[in-house]
Amino acid sequence: MGERTSYKPGTFCWSELSTPDQQAAKSFYASLFGWQSDDRPMDDDTVYSMQLIDGKHVAAIAPQPQQQREAGVPALWNSYVSVDDADAVAARATELGANVHAPPFDVFTAGRMAVIQDPQGAFFMLWQPRDHIGAGLVNAPGALVWNELQSPDLDASASFYADLFGWKVEQFPGMEQRYLGIDNDGAHNGGMRELEPPAPPSWLTYFGTEDIDAALAKVGELGGMNIAGPIDIQMAKIAIVADPQGAVFALYAGELEP
Repeated sequence: MGERTSYKPGTFCWSELSTPDQQAAKSFYASLFGWQSDDRPMDDDTVYSMQLIDGKHVAAIAPQPQQQREAGVPALWNSYVSVDDADAVAARATELGANVHAPPFDVFTAGRMAVIQDPQGAFFMLWQPRDHIGAGLVNAPGALVWNELQSPDLDASASFYADLFGWKVEQFPGMEQRYLGIDNDGAHNGGMRELEPPAPPSWLTYFGTEDIDAALAKVGELGGMNIAGPIDIQMAKIAIVADPQGAVFALYAGELEP
């Protein structure tokens, strides 16, 4: 299992669900992945629900902001990238043509973050860790295993993220279709593929599972939806699903890195 106590800058480090029904989402993912909730008060009426496996943080389930609900934004998974300096990286993102949707701000003593929309339209978060590094467990059943960008312009996306984070982005070995692998300082850090409309540009979050067929059946039993899969990619089987509130994520059953 991939226990973590720190992340190199440029590494995906945290996944956070933004949902209109926090309690229902907590029940769904607890049943699917065995997550346990550690609720942290944000104010008198709101909690940020950290999700645990064996006492280690793996993700969070947060209430969707009211302004997003009113705007019709669907439930969604947010992907966080660890950085040394959120302010400097946000400024660089602006120079590269991105929209800083939420300028850097402190999250109590946990860290400092910003919300960025890349030039092709996909959102992601910057995370400058302080008390909270991100996930304490990755690359394990029920934990984050992969992040995948769906982009309408792969070349432009590859250039943007390479300039922003120093990623090395190139064709993934053994793939017939165009699929770009992300290397961050010598470590695998996700991939990029061409957008398939009507899906919007976005980062897709993958969670590990031991049995793809059993996981898909469980998703259905719990009121979720199978969007695609299972798909055999030789090294693993994957599937794209949605939870009962409509948040899209992926399942991965196969070889996992440490």
